[in-house]
Amino acid sequence: MIPVAWLLSYWIRYNIGEFPEHLLERAVHLLPLVLLIQGSAFVYFGLYRGVWRFASLPDLSRIVRAVVVSTALLAVAIFLLIRLEYVPRSVFIIDAVLLIILLGSPRLFYRFLKDHSVGSKGLRDKVLVVGAGAAGEGLVRDLLRMRPLVYTPVAFVDDDPAKHGREIHGIRVVGSCNDLAEVVEQWDVDLIMLALPSASSSQMRRIVEISESSGVPFRTLPKLQSLVSGQVSFTELREVQIEDLLGRDPVRLDSDAIRECITGRTVFVTGGGGSIGAELCRQIAIMEPSRLIVVDQSEFNLYRIEQELLQKWPELTLNCELGDICDTIGVEQIFNEYRPDVIFHAAAYKHVPMLETKVREAVKNNVMGTWNIVQLADQYNCSEFVMVSTDKAVNPGNIMGATKRVAEIICQTMDRRSETRFITVRFGNVLGSAGSVVPLFREQIRRGGPVTVTDESITRYFMTIPEACRLILQTSVMGEGGEIFVLDMGEPVRILYLAEQMIRLSGRKPGEDIEIQVTGLRPGEKLHEELFHNDEDLTDTGHNKVMLARSRETDWETLQECLVSFREGISDGRSDMLEGFIRQLVPEMTVRKSSE
Repeated sequence: MIPVAWLLSYWIRYNIGEFPEHLLERAVHLLPLVLLIQGSAFVYFGLYRGVWRFASLPDLSRIVRAVVVSTALLAVAIFLLIRLEYVPRSVFIIDAVLLIILLGSPRLFYRFLKDHSVGSKGLRDKVLVVGAGAAGEGLVRDLLRMRPLVYTPVAFVDDDPAKHGREIHGIRVVGSCNDLAEVVEQWDVDLIMLALPSASSSQMRRIVEISESSGVPFRTLPKLQSLVSGQVSFTELREVQIEDLLGRDPVRLDSDAIRECITGRTVFVTGGGGSIGAELCRQIAIMEPSRLIVVDQSEFNLYRIEQELLQKWPELTLNCELGDICDTIGVEQIFNEYRPDVIFHAAAYKHVPMLETKVREAVKNNVMGTWNIVQLADQYNCSEFVMVSTDKAVNPGNIMGATKRVAEIICQTMDRRSETRFITVRFGNVLGSAGSVVPLFREQIRRGGPVTVTDESITRYFMTIPEACRLILQTSVMGEGGEIFVLDMGEPVRILYLAEQMIRLSGRKPGEDIEIQVTGLRPGEKLHEELFHNDEDLTDTGHNKVMLARSRETDWETLQECLVSFREGISDGRSDMLEGFIRQLVPEMTVRKSSE
């Protein structure tokens, strides 16, 4: 290309005709110098290393830089040698332009041919991309590069009118999301791809409903954080999940204050192998504690979170302790060895129907286990103690909720006597936690149904696990001690709606492909959960996702008497006795009496 461009530049300079013989001789004599300088520059800039199949704008930019530098060097060299005698200055400009064209065009043309080769085009799925932003552009670019070609992008839709009629990689933006059904029919679309990684849940619900009505399967990009971090690529599409539709806007955090609470300190997490506990460990690990202590009674869960933390944060000082919070001696050994500064207490039994007939185990773990950790936090002068509670502790209609309410009372009462700040965080169901309704529905759908709902009217508050844990960390720096913080759970969700949406997201129709059965309320189950007691005063915290509940106080002597009675009831196995003393502390409890 170098000789062709050099000689052609003379020919063009002299009006595409014959030019003087002495100039031709000079051009030929200079050709070895031209080849040496420009060839060396092209090798230096790596023009011969690129793969033509993937030629793109960065490659074209590299060609331009190489040509400009080599042409400048060539002009200087010829000036020093012969003072540019018989070498028109315009030749250098023409030569540079020709080189860019001759070097760039074949690469881009070859790329174009490969991207638009007919081959098995008729066998590819026609794809409609929802979202003509940066994510949509990246998705289409990667789809066109895929080998073998599996998808053919045929159109974009986007709600921004300014983008309508524009083209991205040759693919036109043909309308808005409201036109989706018509576009699907017009272009004979086989698959809808949602390129909206930062869309809110309300936007996702709207677009998913429109996509469902079109009768065409749809997939979505991973979340924006995963794309930005490079953990996944644009073409790693996944099914839309119920979390995408029920999640909320990102939580605003006081990150500096949280880091100040965590960084360089020894943090202790009970129940660290569970859904909430494990996510707390992940978020704490990011903030570089001096040591993270994880306690769990499940060896499998403990092993799993240990392996994950060590893989993602190899510099983390991590101690995973297999143990039971009810084992006073074992837990005290851990406190004595590590002297934790901050405690997050997430260990608890939470299965409502099961605990209705296991009152002794519920009290032993949720009440006495909490008491053990609370006592040790006070004894070893921990600075903060944050307990994870539940909305089922409000006017409890079951043993699980009642025992968690007692645990709240323990924290509040101890706070008035201790230098340690005891804080309680109360929230509803978390999506996807072990034993919750979402994994149950997924398994029932996978088996082909039926999906079981206990009541058509039953509702629950839902929150994603990462959001709940971020807010737990936020409350750890907000409280002065003794408070119960209640997380904003949004609007309650009908479980029937949840079941129907999950069936639709699986590509099937509720009531037709998969049956929904109403089984009746289980023991201890309420139709609707509450976030506050009637006698609790609500206070604004200044954070739009966190409220403060101030509840009645329990005197120390009454609490101590009940704790002694709990120990006796546990030793005797007297469920009726245990429930009676729970009622002393939680008179609003409405649970029926039961025995093991």
